[in-house]
Amino acid sequence: MNKIKTGVIGAGKVGHTHARAFMELEESEFTAVCSRTLEKAGAFAEKYNVKAYTDVEEMITDTGIQAVSNCTPHPVHAVTSIKAMKAGAHVIIEKPLASCLGDCDDMLAASMAFDKKLAMISQRRLYAPVQRIRRAIDNGKLGVPVLGTVNMYGWRDKAYYDSDPWRGTWNAEGGGVLVNQAPHQLDILQWFMGPVDELYGCRANLNHPYIEVEDTAIAVLRFKNGALGNIVVSNSQNPALYGRVAVYGKNGASIGVQTDGGAMFIAGMSSISEPPVNDLWTIPGEQEKLEKWKKEDSDFFTNIDATQYYHKLQLQDFLQAIIDDRKPMIPAEEGRKTVEIFTAIYRSHRDNKPVKFPLLPETDRNDFDGRFL
Repeated sequence: MNKIKTGVIGAGKVGHTHARAFMELEESEFTAVCSRTLEKAGAFAEKYNVKAYTDVEEMITDTGIQAVSNCTPHPVHAVTSIKAMKAGAHVIIEKPLASCLGDCDDMLAASMAFDKKLAMISQRRLYAPVQRIRRAIDNGKLGVPVLGTVNMYGWRDKAYYDSDPWRGTWNAEGGGVLVNQAPHQLDILQWFMGPVDELYGCRANLNHPYIEVEDTAIAVLRFKNGALGNIVVSNSQNPALYGRVAVYGKNGASIGVQTDGGAMFIAGMSSISEPPVNDLWTIPGEQEKLEKWKKEDSDFFTNIDATQYYHKLQLQDFLQAIIDDRKPMIPAEEGRKTVEIFTAIYRSHRDNKPVKFPLLPETDRNDFDGRFL
């Protein structure tokens, strides 16, 4: 089998998830890690018996690495990914693709210029109940989707924000619940519903006075096909975690997936506590299948390490895309759509009016794509 030399940029918590996958995948020869400090890179490298670097380009040119996972904080995704592609490596980036549209477009341009594959992690697309909804839409079982909703309620306490110095800051995290916790559900919504035409949104910090960023955001959307949508996401709701995406069809059928539930999940610190399941399914002739699917999906979930399994599947696809010279499962263009949605919410809140799509980077303002009022 062809093996791809792989590396990880960023020696933080989620970097370990990628490292373990690269260690286990037959397509991968895990080779090196890069971090801002040699001390952190060295400790990470020792754990996996790989080389440690503090310079992305040096790591790639020195070792011949062909593919890297970028697990750095969101605002530095662009600079590190562009360096990696320029040095000769394909790049897959932890969600979100970036914290602003300008960074997305710079990375996409670099991918074209250096002829390198660029992808984004969105492993919840691979959940069986999510795939089931996508197949139902593709097979016309809803007629035309006319309404899509996202609800993501969770709680992040002060200990969470104190766990890393970059958390809860505009400059180092790039945003709050929209940028860090909600991208999975936003990605699934747009994947189900298609391109957005117009959005009106608001954001607020309801009960986290010790952070700069929003802990809550809402939006109403109109999609290009005329369908409507609604987004409600929050880190200010205690206890625990609840994430859901639902789609409603013109024929009256409704289907949904609870993507997240139970205790709050923090990469590298906790595990996923409840299985993702379809919690709504009224397609005629299929209603009785819901309990069977819930049992099947729950049984499967209990027999895997969910924090590792789906990342491994997507990283395997990325490496195979390099070997086969094809597009990866979730290319960077898909990742940009999520950034476009949360950027529209920031801008709509700033300007107190609806935002039309598509969005371009704002180069004539100094307010971080609408985050600063």
